[in-house]
Amino acid sequence: MGVLPRNEKAAAVWDSAAGDYERISLHLGDAIDHAINRLSPRAGERILDLGTGTGLAARRIAALGAKVTGIDLGAELIEAAKRLAPGVDFRVGDAEQLSFDDGSFDAAVSTFGIMFVNRPEAAAAELARVVRPGGRIAVVSWTPDSSIARKVAVHKAYLPTSTSPSPFEWGKPDGLRHLLGASFDLRTETGITVLRLASSEEAWDLFVRGYGPTRTLAESLPEDRRRSFRRDFLAYYDAYRTELGIAVPREYLLAVGIRR
Repeated sequence: MGVLPRNEKAAAVWDSAAGDYERISLHLGDAIDHAINRLSPRAGERILDLGTGTGLAARRIAALGAKVTGIDLGAELIEAAKRLAPGVDFRVGDAEQLSFDDGSFDAAVSTFGIMFVNRPEAAAAELARVVRPGGRIAVVSWTPDSSIARKVAVHKAYLPTSTSPSPFEWGKPDGLRHLLGASFDLRTETGITVLRLASSEEAWDLFVRGYGPTRTLAESLPEDRRRSFRRDFLAYYDAYRTELGIAVPREYLLAVGIRR
């Protein structure tokens, strides 16, 4: 099973950055380590990484001796992940319809991945289906009052009106319990990962190259709108300027659950 037809457009957006997405992942390394720490992977366990991107979380879990499968919508992202870690099982896949048997995994992790699905209830049901009873999950999502939410608002000003569900429901304890609480005993804690760069111009270069939604939007705009988008993007990051550069605190929610 590959990508569902309804998600092919989203796959193209996320895939547009391909291997350059690794630069984005590396700036999330502390949040990824937070999730792995709370998941506590053990050697020999079967662990699923949903929305693996270029596979940073999967690589770090595999280094602990677990048997990791990483899936993502983007074929180019998966190819980049395979180049970085040939020994890990990376596959193109769709979180809303996973090609695994019931109870295939001892644990699953998603770091800023599952929150962006188009049909949250379907993805939540699939996550519950493929994790065995007694198995574990760790899900990291941006919170609705985070700096990331404010950044998304900058993008939205240049996008057509959308009816897609808000990804930030995954970053609310009540939203998570609505999606996953029937299948998992959940506990949560918050965290902050800080993006530190030399300038807002460096942030523009990082995201317009390495982050699919920013890259796709910038490429889709006519020249005058693209200049306006860049101006607003730089202004957003300039608000976090310090004497040393920029430092953006990005707030997230980590949820850990035990499958009933």
